[in-house]
Amino acid sequence: MDYENLLLDQQDGILTITLNRPQALNAINTKTLHELHSFFSSDYRGQDRFHGIILTGAGDRAFVAGADIKEFLGIAEDGNGAAMAHRGHEILFQIERFHVPVIALINGFALGGGCELAMACHLRIATEQAKFGQPEVNLGIIPGYGGTQRLNQYIGKGKATELILTGNMIDAQEAYRLGLVNHVLPTKEEARVKAVELLTTIGRKGPVAIRESIRAINAYYANPEAFATEAGAFGTVTMTEDFKEGAAAFVEKRPAVFRGS
Repeated sequence: MDYENLLLDQQDGILTITLNRPQALNAINTKTLHELHSFFSSDYRGQDRFHGIILTGAGDRAFVAGADIKEFLGIAEDGNGAAMAHRGHEILFQIERFHVPVIALINGFALGGGCELAMACHLRIATEQAKFGQPEVNLGIIPGYGGTQRLNQYIGKGKATELILTGNMIDAQEAYRLGLVNHVLPTKEEARVKAVELLTTIGRKGPVAIRESIRAINAYYANPEAFATEAGAFGTVTMTEDFKEGAAAFVEKRPAVFRGS
């Protein structure tokens, strides 16, 4: 298919996918999710053979700064929060289970859905300017694309709970110390060189062994009920007055006033 929000570039067996909404800090909207689903479910078969993917964001300010909050404003009215979360899970599972390694090259903000997208990739390489976080509580909601599950896996329950409940951000060095990212480089170009180096090394290994390694590693964490719990909780909070207030406050650039209802 022809993509609007994704740019594809293949060189030397490595495919770079760039999320291309720099004017919105590459925020994930429905169109972006649809295009990611289309590529990882079938469109990749139309590409020449590649042994690795680099997933990154356009520009220097953000990998993905979160979900498109303006699209969220209708969720409370139509009651589709849980379905939205399930759809997000499905698409990120496609990336996590993809048969060749996907490296997130994180430049700038990786917040909310952006952090969740990065965590669905097999490896993460960040620039010194990268910032990570799950700030959904600031909007009166919770992570809905797997953040409550994958953040636990990478950094442990205690620190994951702190970040999710406070909505605080961490920088690239702290993310590296916690195990959320594999490498930190000064610039985006240097981070890309590292990603290419890793994918080139992996590309020399047996393709079946790589594919089956990814499948086996993911099997340890496969728990559909846990993700279903997140989706249900996400659906619950999207129907609250607090969420309506939080989303409206974000769009209007003012502090939210939550009332616990």
